[in-house]
Amino acid sequence: MDPVIVVGAGPVGLALSLALARHGVSSVVLDGGDGRVEQRAARTCVLHPDTAAYVSLLGGARWAAWRTERRRQVVRRTELDASTSPVHIQQYALERSLRATLEREPLARVVTGARLDELEQDAHGVLAHTRGPNGARWRGGYLVGCDGARSTVRKLLGIRFPGRTSVERHAVAALRLELPWDGEALLHHDLPGVAEEVVARPLPNGVWRLDWLLPPRGDLVTPDELLARIRGTLSAWCGEVPPYELLDTGVHTAHQRLARHWRSGRAFLAGDAAHLLGALGTRSVDEGLRDAANLAWKLALCLRRRAPDELLDTYETERRGSVGARLRALDQALPLVRGGGGLRALLPGGSRGRLELLTDGHLGRGALGAPPDYGRSPLTPGGEVAPGAVTVATDVGAPTPNVPVTALDGSRGLLWERLGRDLLVLLVAPGTRVWDSRHWLTAGLMPELATVMERLPMSAELLVTEEFPGATAHTVVLVRPDGHLVAALPGARTGDLRACVEAVRGALLAAGDPVGATDRD
Repeated sequence: MDPVIVVGAGPVGLALSLALARHGVSSVVLDGGDGRVEQRAARTCVLHPDTAAYVSLLGGARWAAWRTERRRQVVRRTELDASTSPVHIQQYALERSLRATLEREPLARVVTGARLDELEQDAHGVLAHTRGPNGARWRGGYLVGCDGARSTVRKLLGIRFPGRTSVERHAVAALRLELPWDGEALLHHDLPGVAEEVVARPLPNGVWRLDWLLPPRGDLVTPDELLARIRGTLSAWCGEVPPYELLDTGVHTAHQRLARHWRSGRAFLAGDAAHLLGALGTRSVDEGLRDAANLAWKLALCLRRRAPDELLDTYETERRGSVGARLRALDQALPLVRGGGGLRALLPGGSRGRLELLTDGHLGRGALGAPPDYGRSPLTPGGEVAPGAVTVATDVGAPTPNVPVTALDGSRGLLWERLGRDLLVLLVAPGTRVWDSRHWLTAGLMPELATVMERLPMSAELLVTEEFPGATAHTVVLVRPDGHLVAALPGARTGDLRACVEAVRGALLAAGDPVGATDRD
């Protein structure tokens, strides 16, 4: 089996290579640089908890709360916990963690000094030509461009990248200091005498990232101006300027772009090569990691000839549709949030509603931040496929909650820790945690389920959970490798389980079945 060629060694390319390895697929990552990761403390990533779990991220800071203030008054304080707090980490730390993991992975190889120059495709694979110290010809089954906003892959494929430039701009600084809110992030609107908007978010080791809103287009921010912003902000918050260490500065400019297509034959786009966003706290790297999670399991199935080629079309349908919806939400929100008085007529509570909207992207909720829902995906089984499906608290196509699970060998953990490999089949069986697995492996529905699992057209892992929100005892919950709910079924309807798995692997698409078809945006 030819490897997958991944172009670009940023977080998305590295995460995709790691995800492919978890599915037993080899890959080669073409890194146009020298392999060294630039240590920029002010360049950070905010990841949703399930995304951080998917890439097995152990570092980063979780926030105890999110504070929203206007002038000098607290508008709202939102308590956060492990299931609701984002993970905030410097991008260099994320990249180093992924590289270190890949170095121990025999199915992955990172080649530095290999800049893509040309690519060719045929019915059986892709040929990539690279130049540089390690210039060569690389043959792969598929190729994925994770090479950033100026993607060479996208240009070689002739794919347009329309959108808007410089929709939002921030001055950024990373400081090591103590602030009055231990472990809490802050959005401060209308800080008197300093700025229209300041965001402070904690990082590990006593470091904070501060962002000051700037005009979308304007003059360069000089070092003296930035130092004045830092001193003015800290003085307003602390009464005087406390001791601090300035680690890094920069200006972050958010653009909004969406590639017309994310697939061209055997070549795909992911991450910033496919989309750009970041205004109002939306998360560019988080979206890119979701691209990798979505594409990896589909490539693995097709490379093993266990799924039709049509399955790969659903990558663009699901991910481009999701990011496109996020960008439309941004287009609608930006004039309301940044445009002044018109917001008062549209959002209850005037400025309070405005601050709530500003918070959504940062906390990963609402149209600006909530994880994607693939309920209208062509892979979502409808009533014709699973007529006995039942309703649970999680919508079909939405990410599943991180419930405690027990494997057949008796090992215990959380659901998100099992993502990224096989389909997951969860049997809701109250009381099983108090019994050794040997006692329930041959009881109730387990023998029948185990027999069905052996005959499924995709690899799947059978797990047991004490409870799943909204599910009754003996419900069987089917979860995709990227964590999205396929269906919930009464345990006795094991025939529907196989039908749902067939839908997930794209068998209905290959047969021309319109069930679950959706528009391409």
